[in-house]
Amino acid sequence: MQGRLEKMVTHHDAPVRYELVLGEQRVLLNELLGKTLTLQHTGQLSCLHCNQPMKKSFNQGYCYPCFTRLVQCDLCMMKPETCHHAAGTCRDNAWAETFCFQPHFVYLANTSALKVGITRHTQIPTRWIDQGAIQALPIFKVTSRRLSGQIETLIAKHVSDKTQWQTMLKHKIEPLDLLAERDRLLTNCAAELNALQQANSGAIEFLEAAQIVNLHYPIETAPLKVKALNFDKTPHISGVLQGIKGQYLILDNGVLNVRKFAGYEIMLKV
Repeated sequence: MQGRLEKMVTHHDAPVRYELVLGEQRVLLNELLGKTLTLQHTGQLSCLHCNQPMKKSFNQGYCYPCFTRLVQCDLCMMKPETCHHAAGTCRDNAWAETFCFQPHFVYLANTSALKVGITRHTQIPTRWIDQGAIQALPIFKVTSRRLSGQIETLIAKHVSDKTQWQTMLKHKIEPLDLLAERDRLLTNCAAELNALQQANSGAIEFLEAAQIVNLHYPIETAPLKVKALNFDKTPHISGVLQGIKGQYLILDNGVLNVRKFAGYEIMLKV
């Protein structure tokens, strides 16, 4: 099979079900555990947005012109608290109305350790799966991406907002009492959160009754040492598929971040 690589499609099941996307083709990966996969980069890259050939990928699959022009590649996507829509400088107001001014959730997740994060309401539980979380708990529902980023920034003063991907892939993470962690963090941020709620009346909903979501991944053997595989350095990658977690293929000789190489044309042999 051959086609342009894109972010893996996931389905919340026990364990999570994965599909590898190669252009119009989808490959059911869970069925391939224990088999040898050979992935060959043909040398061709194309932009996920405009489909034009490119020599280098930016922001996980975009050509440079799209990277500098598209709203989804703006800095505010990584730092939503810096949203500049109100200043009239948004790259695409229609896109912002569809994606940024929609309900967002602030959540806690257990990935490599406890972390805080945000996601659009349509991306639950996909966002947690993509991060390799074994547990997640939504704590606030808000009316905009910017507001979710402001809350995340407050909580991130007391807990990480990043995942250590090597630790996550070793799959030795112990379960946490996320409800207790939520209450501890909210106590630490109480004064700042109250001020934000008063300034945004009715826009922040505390999800007191939310339940912990547990996630399980198709992993036969987790790596003891994590070695990143890279199509730019090694166009021909081959190994036994031992597991899948986050957006990573875990092979017996290293791990491949599929999302990082979106836009690369790949030939797959099983």
